[in-house]
Amino acid sequence: MADIALVAAQVDAVKPEISEIMDVTLAEAVTRGQALYLVSSGKYGVADANAAGKQQFRGIALRAGAAGETIPMLKRGPVAGYTLTSQAYDAPIYLSDTAGALADGAGTMTVVAGRVIPMNDAPNFTKVLWVESDYSKIWA
Repeated sequence: MADIALVAAQVDAVKPEISEIMDVTLAEAVTRGQALYLVSSGKYGVADANAAGKQQFRGIALRAGAAGETIPMLKRGPVAGYTLTSQAYDAPIYLSDTAGALADGAGTMTVVAGRVIPMNDAPNFTKVLWVESDYSKIWA
């Protein structure tokens, strides 16, 4: 399992018109591009595939913020800013054992965050991440 590199300044929803973006209040400081989980307080924190209680994926932070701030979170849709050159199209991307990171393989708990898809920008077909959080799934 290798973590997926990202350029935080470039993390953004590619097609906001087809995406699900929601405002969330933070339980802790987060960096743009980090994976988030829902805390029992109703706030959002940094997800982690090997930390009890944080082993869930609810979305991607589209802005950095401090505890108590409200930021936009991408729940579903395409997002740019991740280095996906080594991943095949349609490859699953997982929550990492590194807090807030995504990886090309499953962490301690298998939590799928999305898949690699092509943008329709021929001839390049730039790879982006399709985020698909599952609010009905129970990770245990």
